[in-house]
Amino acid sequence: MRRGRLIALLAITCAFLLPLGWTALASVGVLPDNSSQPPSWTGRVTLEHYAEIGLAEPAFWQELATSTAAAVLAACLTVAVSLPAAFGLARSRIRGGRTLTQGFLVLASLPVMAYVIPLSDLSRRLHLIDTFAGVTLAEAAVTAPLAVFVLHGAVAQLSTEWEEAAVIDGAGLTRILTRVVMPLIAPSVVATLVVLFVLDWNMLLVPLVLTSGEVKTIPVGMSDFFTFERELEWPVAAAALMVSLAPLAVLVGLFHRVLERFALLAPAGRDIG
Repeated sequence: MRRGRLIALLAITCAFLLPLGWTALASVGVLPDNSSQPPSWTGRVTLEHYAEIGLAEPAFWQELATSTAAAVLAACLTVAVSLPAAFGLARSRIRGGRTLTQGFLVLASLPVMAYVIPLSDLSRRLHLIDTFAGVTLAEAAVTAPLAVFVLHGAVAQLSTEWEEAAVIDGAGLTRILTRVVMPLIAPSVVATLVVLFVLDWNMLLVPLVLTSGEVKTIPVGMSDFFTFERELEWPVAAAALMVSLAPLAVLVGLFHRVLERFALLAPAGRDIG
């Protein structure tokens, strides 16, 4: 049974990694030759296509830096706002609190297009269109419902004894959150930060609608490789894609153990995801 489960897991993993492996081969100049029977691979292995990224997309490295900074700031801002909200929901005794909490999961499940139209109008009114601040705030707003729901599940698991003791000692809300709650759910907070970073990094529609060229993230920049306005150089596009995946691979590799703490928890404390 254990061996069969391992084989099934390896097969599923290989199936998911196959497109990535195909892209990695294309990035070093190895491409499929569909004209041969059976199909074969052609081309010599070279790293020249990585050197051509800057020529094909001159602003690529700036886009990489923009995406990194925007995703980091958006994830941190989301957690900073969502943690007090999650704590308030977990400790409140209002009627319908459970329904309200589950409503955040519904909001997190909405398509991004549902957020783009109001965010676009609000950004235009605040003169944040095509600005780094506008993109960062919009990405944080889109992922905030998911963060509230996840952190609520983590806070709801905690006993209130430490918080009550801190209140007796004269601690305020800020001190309770930073000195009591945060240390106890730190692994869950870090896991949530990593997941939010990945979501913000891969977000395409929000920066695509809220920018017009002055500020460009990696997903928007990568989409330029596949427009009708330019001839597609697949090996160079594949090389750019592999480079854009490097920050995510490093982040997940460093925090793969803490990601085990990321879970969707029902208000009653029952794991639902």
